[in-house]
Amino acid sequence: MQQLDLSDYACPLPLIKVKLWLKQAELGTEIIVLLTDPGSRQDIPKFLISLGNTVVELENSASILRIQITKLTQHLTLNT
Repeated sequence: MQQLDLSDYACPLPLIKVKLWLKQAELGTEIIVLLTDPGSRQDIPKFLISLGNTVVELENSASILRIQITKLTQHLTLNT
C-alpha cells in the first residue's frame, strides 16, 4: 500500500497534496497518510469523510496521526 508522508508540511500543504492524490487515484485505491500539523490532523479526516471516502485511524499520538484512506467517490477528478 502506498504511503503519503506529510509530516514535514504545515497547513494548507497537506490538504493540497491529499486533494491531488484524490484527483489521480482510482476508486477503491487505499493509501496511508502521515500528518503532524495540528490543523491538518483535524481538518483532513473531516474533509475526506464529507466527500464520502473511508478514513480509518491507525495511530493518533501526540506527535503523529496515521490514517488509512480508501477513495470511494469521484468528487475530485482531473477535470475539476
